[in-house]
Amino acid sequence: MGLPVHVVYGYKSKYLQLKKKLEDEFPGCLDICGEGTPQATGFFEVMVAGKLVHSKKRGDGYVDTESKFLKLVAAIKAALARA
Repeated sequence: MGLPVHVVYGYKSKYLQLKKKLEDEFPGCLDICGEGTPQATGFFEVMVAGKLVHSKKRGDGYVDTESKFLKLVAAIKAALARA
């Protein structure tokens, strides 16, 4: 079992896009799961090993730029180093 990455999302397509990018970046190292909200909520919250590392609700928006993606990559690398 890989490092747990949990995403709470409103738009499944945004989640699936991020999931694929993370799986490509860390093949076989992550256990990525998503939790869709029942209605439009504006959520896009990413937790790595139980720690919130990206939050649309807190102003991070979607993971739609390279810098936002690299912030997640850095958080995952740090969590993998601790595991």
